[in-house]
Amino acid sequence: MRSFDLLLVLVFLVSVDGLVHGHRPSLRINFYKKTCPNAKRIVHNIVWKHVAKNNALPAKFIRMHFHDCFVRGCDGSVLLNSTANSTAEKDSIPNLSLSGFDVIDEVKTAIEKACPGIVSCSDIVALAARDSVAYQFKKPLWSVPTGRRDGTVSLASEVSTNIPSPFSNFATLVQNFANKGLDVKDLVVLSGAHTIGIGHCNLFSNRLYNFTGKGDADPSLNAKYASFLKTKCTSQSDTTTTVPMDPTSSIYFDTHYYRILTKNKGLFQSDAALLTDKHSRNLVVKMLDSNTFFKYFGIAMKKMGKIGVLTGNAGEIRKKCSVVGS
Repeated sequence: MRSFDLLLVLVFLVSVDGLVHGHRPSLRINFYKKTCPNAKRIVHNIVWKHVAKNNALPAKFIRMHFHDCFVRGCDGSVLLNSTANSTAEKDSIPNLSLSGFDVIDEVKTAIEKACPGIVSCSDIVALAARDSVAYQFKKPLWSVPTGRRDGTVSLASEVSTNIPSPFSNFATLVQNFANKGLDVKDLVVLSGAHTIGIGHCNLFSNRLYNFTGKGDADPSLNAKYASFLKTKCTSQSDTTTTVPMDPTSSIYFDTHYYRILTKNKGLFQSDAALLTDKHSRNLVVKMLDSNTFFKYFGIAMKKMGKIGVLTGNAGEIRKKCSVVGS
């Protein structure tokens, strides 16, 4: 066999091996530099326009990105609408309170006008999460490698088994995160996103009423804080009332979440759970430093943003984020 022919065979075998073992092109910074050079600017401008009018959006976009990545990977499946034959993730109980889809759609419309069929909805969600938080600082806290492609399957039945529950204990949370390739540091750091946003009463009111079956509150919850929460959530059946997850700093992305957590004022059982393990508790204390938290939050978000991504020829590039094959 001639050397040139042998080279072609070797190239072919390497390519096949890559496909068999799932070695697809990886995400990279400025993935759209040549194919859609204004993509990042379009996302940035539209997201900042909306955050300027609605300071609740950063929490919503971080949560949207998190919920997308933890079910089937970061593939934009959380954006898909249900069909006559299938209930999508968006309509599962944990996701009914997600919002911000209208902004994602506005971004997608603008990008499709600039460069049709190039930029994925999953990348838009990842960029929106980053850019919405960046508005407060007027600069990004982390970089976002792009090149994700959009998934074609979205099943409500897969959500509850993949999204960590606010009622979870530490061991369950660690397993939830390990299943996605994330570790205890990622768990503690990403929980810091609870420094912004709100929580619905029914997701923590069990901690206020009859927690141990004796008509008492959760002993791991600060007693004064529990009394305050009872004035907001008057029953366990209240599914509409919301309270800030970070009582005095719910619109500012900062380290205050960790400060209140050390005072046993974490809203959810999953927050309080971070104090039940020595290693986790030490990490909570370390995250009290702003520079440390911002650094590791960026690292954890980049790590999360790579969960189960579709790249290369996998998946598709949706033209409309809520519809497969659009």
